[in-house]
Amino acid sequence: MADQIALIDPNVDPYGYLGIIRNTDGSITRPQNSPTRPFATTTSDHSSVFTKDLIINATKNTWARIIIPREVLNSKNKLPLIVYFHGGGFVLAANVDTPILQSFYATLVAEIPAIIVSVDYRYAPENRLPAAYDDCMESLHWIKNTSDELLTKYADFSKCFLTGTSAGGNITYHVGLRVAGGGEYLKPLEIKGLLLHHAFFGGNERTKSELRLACDKMLSLNVSDIMWELALPIGSDRDHPYCNPMVEIRSNGNLFDQVKLQGLKILVIGCDGDPLIDRQIEISKMLKEKGVQVVDSFSEGGFHGCEFLDDMKLKELALVVKEFVRA
Repeated sequence: MADQIALIDPNVDPYGYLGIIRNTDGSITRPQNSPTRPFATTTSDHSSVFTKDLIINATKNTWARIIIPREVLNSKNKLPLIVYFHGGGFVLAANVDTPILQSFYATLVAEIPAIIVSVDYRYAPENRLPAAYDDCMESLHWIKNTSDELLTKYADFSKCFLTGTSAGGNITYHVGLRVAGGGEYLKPLEIKGLLLHHAFFGGNERTKSELRLACDKMLSLNVSDIMWELALPIGSDRDHPYCNPMVEIRSNGNLFDQVKLQGLKILVIGCDGDPLIDRQIEISKMLKEKGVQVVDSFSEGGFHGCEFLDDMKLKELALVVKEFVRA
């Protein structure tokens, strides 16, 4: 998305900015280079990491990429496991071979250090929510039952964290609630925490930060609205709990009982250059009021997903994640 900013103004042509075409029947046409299956190779531009792609569900065409520090391959030590859900407004695929994502993964696994499993899922509008949640939940069962040596030999299943950026942060939140409500059925996989990075939430009523940054070049309001229109169940508005979790939080006083019982901790990361910052602050505050273990990291400046384009901010993010995972 970021490489289109200088060419296409999201406030003038939001569909062009997203690289999609809206068809008359309500479907969309995506770029031809959108990844639809795992890559055959296990190469990486970063010599410090080894990557491997594996099928999760061939019928759904979902898959995962394992990113592991090369140095751990010569060690008997096991590393924490981070399951990562990428962004894209539930509509766009993430090309995991782009230098931006490769650098993001390589920095995190080296700095923490940890093993990352980056999970793909089905996209809207062909597969509207909760399809992405279902697929990411299925990915946890796949990890739990995997026989792949990179995970069974080097990943510490007792120290697993779910994280995601933007729509992936939204997925992390909703899948995390499912995990908390499911007890121990994922054993030996133990989810210790959720990391919501620039999480993609919304609502019918605009927040101050959304109005202040309505024409933001990275995530304008009309781009955000289009993605929710394509992603939410047909007939739903932006106050659906998938989009606006505050609706459910306010109406269900017991929503986080299992989260608290299991000691699940949540890290909320945001910046005030992101139109979504007010929603991220609001959910952090409400979770704390409900007695959930919450750590928040809100910074000045920046923009939605800035760590992918700013090496210094990426390093700072890695340190925040490291402290949370290693605590």
